[in-house]
Amino acid sequence: MERLTENKIVLVTRETRLEELKARFNTVGQARFYVEPVGGNFTDYEQEDSVYQRAVDQAQQITSLLSRVQVVHRKFLPNFLFGREGVVVAVGQDGLVANTLKYLDGQPLVGVNPEPARYDGMLLPFHVGDLAKIIPELFCHQRPLKSVTMAKASLNNGQVIHAVNDLFIGPKSHGSARYTIKSGSQEERHSSSGVIVSTGLGSTGWFTSLITGANAVAEAFDSEKSGRTIPPVISAPRFDWDAKHLFFTVREPFPSKTSTASMVFGRITAAQPLQIESLMPERGVIFSDGIEADFLEFNSGTQAEIKIAEKTGQLVV
Repeated sequence: MERLTENKIVLVTRETRLEELKARFNTVGQARFYVEPVGGNFTDYEQEDSVYQRAVDQAQQITSLLSRVQVVHRKFLPNFLFGREGVVVAVGQDGLVANTLKYLDGQPLVGVNPEPARYDGMLLPFHVGDLAKIIPELFCHQRPLKSVTMAKASLNNGQVIHAVNDLFIGPKSHGSARYTIKSGSQEERHSSSGVIVSTGLGSTGWFTSLITGANAVAEAFDSEKSGRTIPPVISAPRFDWDAKHLFFTVREPFPSKTSTASMVFGRITAAQPLQIESLMPERGVIFSDGIEADFLEFNSGTQAEIKIAEKTGQLVV
């Protein structure tokens, strides 16, 4: 079969739980010995791995008939150079799609669900077999794309990090983050467990957890004070993937003689970015989308500007 194009297809994969166990314990037998004595179902680990490897093999077979294919493990994404005219296919869970998207600059990304019976896959609308139809349509520009707004943190030392779901600014481990935060004309000195900046795509995850928890605590506290039960109001605080704003949320702010706690939630727009200056002598970090290993140091004197990224993600739908 003649290939449609010589533009590259990049196939992004990740390790399975079984592979993570093998890396830790060296052999499958030792991994089994670790899991089963504590009541774990090791067969489930093996089945998940088997289904995933078949899905990756099938995806590679289909795409190799259409174009040149390069398989890239997610741990190499921070240093991988994506071609401008290529197509990217992520086979895995929703998190793999988000982890991949932040390293792209306009290239279309196809999210493939390797096991629909196991994964809900909000960002995985396609099965492996769909690639034979989707990839040709993409190369012919006949497939719709959905734009995703991204966040960007720029430091005064020139370093930059992007986020598809959220940014975390705070301490590397459990403890207090100390910093100055500024939005518009407001400025405060904070002591908290960190600041979360959320995108529309990430609003169903960490953002929802933060808002739901804050509301529930406030309602329970009001009930305790009033002596009457106040039913909780539960709603999904989500916003559009392509919204032209972000939200910042301060975790566990602590008011004291040297810190205040009124700037704990707000909107970030193109006209009003967020500025944060670190007051932490060490162990301050900024990372995105839950990948703690890929971080920027954020220690005393470092200043960060948080804003909407110039680039947007393009998810194939």
